[in-house]
Amino acid sequence: MSIDNPAPRLSSFGLADWICLAAAPTFAAMGLLTAAYGGHDMMCMPDSGASLLSGMAPMYLLMAAFHLAPWLRLMARRK
Repeated sequence: MSIDNPAPRLSSFGLADWICLAAAPTFAAMGLLTAAYGGHDMMCMPDSGASLLSGMAPMYLLMAAFHLAPWLRLMARRK
């Protein structure tokens, strides 16, 4: 009986691959922290009548979504 060990598949990852994996969680955390603590940037600060989609928090969350591709490739590789 053999236990499937993901280490050989992950050992082919280089430094650039690990940095790519860090992007999505980093942007997600920045978006959540910005939303929670109300970080304001003068160029992205919404007006009183602005959309809820304006500002830095939605931008960070959108960037996190765009950087999910390395995570999806990793999940596909594990199967």
